[in-house]
Amino acid sequence: MAAPARPVFRIALAATLAFSTVLRPGIAAAQFLPGDSLIRDTEIEEILHRDAAPIFTAAGIDPKGIQVVLVGSKEPNAAAAPGVMMVTTALILESDNPNQLEGVIAHEIGHLAGGHSFRSGDYQRAGMVPMILTMGLGVLAAIAGSGEAAAGLISSAPYFGALGAAGFGREQEARADQAGATYMEKAGLSGRGLVEFFDKFRYQEVFAQYRRYKFFIDHPLSSDRIEALQVRVSAMPHYYKKDSPEAVSEHEIMKAKLEGFINPQASLNKFDEKDMSYPARYARAIAYYQLKEPEKALKRVDALIAEQPDNAFLYELKGQIMFEFGQVEGAEAPQRKSVELRPDAPLLRINLGQTLIALNSRPKTEEAIAELKKALTQEQDNAAAWRVLAEAYDKHGDEGLARLATAEFQFNVGNMVLARQFAIRARDRLPKDSADWRRATDIVLVAQPTGDELRRGGGQGLTITSQVH
Repeated sequence: MAAPARPVFRIALAATLAFSTVLRPGIAAAQFLPGDSLIRDTEIEEILHRDAAPIFTAAGIDPKGIQVVLVGSKEPNAAAAPGVMMVTTALILESDNPNQLEGVIAHEIGHLAGGHSFRSGDYQRAGMVPMILTMGLGVLAAIAGSGEAAAGLISSAPYFGALGAAGFGREQEARADQAGATYMEKAGLSGRGLVEFFDKFRYQEVFAQYRRYKFFIDHPLSSDRIEALQVRVSAMPHYYKKDSPEAVSEHEIMKAKLEGFINPQASLNKFDEKDMSYPARYARAIAYYQLKEPEKALKRVDALIAEQPDNAFLYELKGQIMFEFGQVEGAEAPQRKSVELRPDAPLLRINLGQTLIALNSRPKTEEAIAELKKALTQEQDNAAAWRVLAEAYDKHGDEGLARLATAEFQFNVGNMVLARQFAIRARDRLPKDSADWRRATDIVLVAQPTGDELRRGGGQGLTITSQVH
């Protein structure tokens, strides 16, 4: 049986959207490149949040109000915007240890806390280029008939806009260095990592801009700046504090997972069969999965599960492999186990919901609806969950709710024309004055399309699997 298409919400590290070939030379000078994409992965998001939380707290910012966003990119980069911390896959892979990654995060929080670029229209203007670029890629994907790709790009546009706005002068860089060092010390962490990371890329200063990483173009680096930061952090009490074994382990797991997804063939060489560490075996399992060798991948995942029977992310991976290679019935049990172990992780519930729908049973579809609704209580703006819920309602015969869920999906990917259209259709099939009817009415009133959207005709390429009309 042919493997089902990967849903947009699943781990998409190896399917990063790459549209750079259709863009004019020079457009890619925006801070994030056309091939960049938003990635959802519960395990990595949680590790990043644990790394960043003490630093946000030290800066007087409640970490519970921060959403960690992972961006698939070949550029090491990070940015902090109000309510959001964005980190690229390349930054994680380039960092040698947790302290280096935390140091860069602290530096970006220093920019955020200092209000750099947020106090004027410069921030909005700087962010428009990548935001428009990303929206344009979404339109291209829609024209090409890839509705899910379009939805992912369009919904990620605001994040790329925020990242594109990060371009700071040397004075602001120095201030962010000092603030970051202060936050690291206050959090009980060493500031050594930030100096080490910058020192690692000291040579970037001598390259022409087109050969330099964008991070160091927007964050000017100099030997004087590194040395000044070194003097400051080396005098701090926590300078010699080392990363905990737990933090080191999580960092290695995160890097191995990314390597397996992004560079599967290279990761098999890097993590050869002689390396029996958990990160190496995890990377090999993922790499074989990405190289379309599910038998080898499942054999390795099962061995890891035998050693770590309470690791929800191993069951998630097993279920994902089985689902995507046509073993839908077999995927149900590991996905149920992942949700049982981590009931607070909405992405795991969405995975389970997708599989239950594919089993083509009315009771399973009803259960899928329940799981997806639980996921949406935790992430109400999760467009993928709304899309899959629309499919479930359509299969269940609930036409009004299917259209309402489609309206929610379109609303959350920013397509106000289609959101309004589907909300109007939903109201015609829902009991008047019911909670769902009122929600549809809210969307009709709120989803007012712009003039540009009206001229584009609503982005007809954005569709959902259930094809609700």
